[in-house]
Amino acid sequence: MRQTGPEMSDNVSILPTRSDAVGRNPGMAFEPEWLEEVRINTSAVERRAANIPARRTVKKEWQTAWLLKALTCIDLTTLSGDDTPGRVKRLCAKARQPVRQKVLDALGAGELGIQVGAVCVYHAMIAPAVQALAGSGIPIAAVSAGFPAGLSAPRARLLEVEESVAAGASEIDIVIDRSNVLTGDWQALYDEVRAYREACGAAHLKTIIATGDLATLRNTAKASLVCMMAGADFIKTSTGKESTNATPAVSLVMLRMIRAYGERTGCRVGFKPAGGISTAKAALGYLFMMKEELGRPWLEPELFRIGASSLLTDIERQLEHRAGGRYAARHHQPMA
Repeated sequence: MRQTGPEMSDNVSILPTRSDAVGRNPGMAFEPEWLEEVRINTSAVERRAANIPARRTVKKEWQTAWLLKALTCIDLTTLSGDDTPGRVKRLCAKARQPVRQKVLDALGAGELGIQVGAVCVYHAMIAPAVQALAGSGIPIAAVSAGFPAGLSAPRARLLEVEESVAAGASEIDIVIDRSNVLTGDWQALYDEVRAYREACGAAHLKTIIATGDLATLRNTAKASLVCMMAGADFIKTSTGKESTNATPAVSLVMLRMIRAYGERTGCRVGFKPAGGISTAKAALGYLFMMKEELGRPWLEPELFRIGASSLLTDIERQLEHRAGGRYAARHHQPMA
């Protein structure tokens, strides 16, 4: 196993950049011929996906830096049927201060202003999130378009997007109609996502392709390409509600499609794995994959997010161990 120290930490700023330097993905004309060229070697993908975290490890102060970086890329999420304004406000307070100040001071990071990448909620919870995050600079992401199934009436899905933007969401996580992928109706998928892109206006569009429902890695690759052609600013693995959510293999396929799209268009598209990422170790594996496959720019929240509700607790426990030599009880890091 290769221990990674300063060489992987070079030029890795912990702080998010939160700028418009990346720009929007304007999309492109639909190119069905490109989809016909897509080939996936499943065994090679699985070997590569397993190899990245297995041969990379970070220790001591470098581990601290990477964990703090992971914090800044979390979409802190609550998507439960029993969500309340009070729960969302507590979640937003945690988003503003994800790690206790005493721990950050002990790690020498007390002045860095560490915050999460965004807070992700249902449409009904946008208003309390706007109030709780006022002045913080933390974006509000709203799940939309008939989340999580994406099977409500088309006009209702578009109206939900428009209303979420009007309510204060600066990022919209839409879910595609998976039947378009499973039946190979790529033009319909393109038209669907293009309509969402227009409905979003200035808000960034994150398309959830629900990889666990798409049957094959080739479908995942094609769906990723079509969403980017249609103007998605991010492609996202899962709703978190499927039986299988983010995995290293599907993530690797999606990252390769982001690279291919960037080489053809010059546009940078972001990536968001979501669902089932609950440990600091798993989060670091995704960060390593982003750096190796796409490069340094994709270690910022502008281009990388982790959709998670419980990950923050484990990262905070790891940081507390680094600061004081012992793991704190989980109730010392209450979420909501």
